[in-house]
Amino acid sequence: MSSLDHPQVDTSLDEFLKSVRPRLKALFARHRIPPEDAEDILQQALLALIYQRQVIRDSEIWLFGTLRKKCALYWRERRRKLYEAVDSAALELLAQPQPPAQESTDHRNDLITAIEQLPERCRAILWLRYQGYQPMEVAARLGYSQASIGKISKRCLAALTHRLLIDERPRRKHEP
Repeated sequence: MSSLDHPQVDTSLDEFLKSVRPRLKALFARHRIPPEDAEDILQQALLALIYQRQVIRDSEIWLFGTLRKKCALYWRERRRKLYEAVDSAALELLAQPQPPAQESTDHRNDLITAIEQLPERCRAILWLRYQGYQPMEVAARLGYSQASIGKISKRCLAALTHRLLIDERPRRKHEP
């Protein structure tokens, strides 16, 4: 391999980063990655670049492709954590056997209202789930395959999360 095949091999990492810095900032801004998380994502990608540099044809193209994938994974992971948090909170609210305090009752009623606004399929899945049924039991009771119930449940949790977030937004009064 000649230096013409790998022009970035001869340049230092600092020079390489200086040359791509404006595009890096634009990429992270486009994906709305917070600066502290952007730094972590960039470091992970740069480490992978350094370890694989010998087999990479164009470091810049590889780096930006890797960063785009890592940005998508970043938001996917954030959504997953949000859905899990909503699921845990919903389980906790609906599983309380004793009469809850007023605030807890309000949250429980908000959750029930949000679930009732979902499509029938999601209502059925979530009610069974929050009554303590395992995914295999939910699939059997509703006639779904065991392989698909996880994906359907995640979609229903996403819809519930979206519904709860919409209901939590402050409502503006429209003046004539």
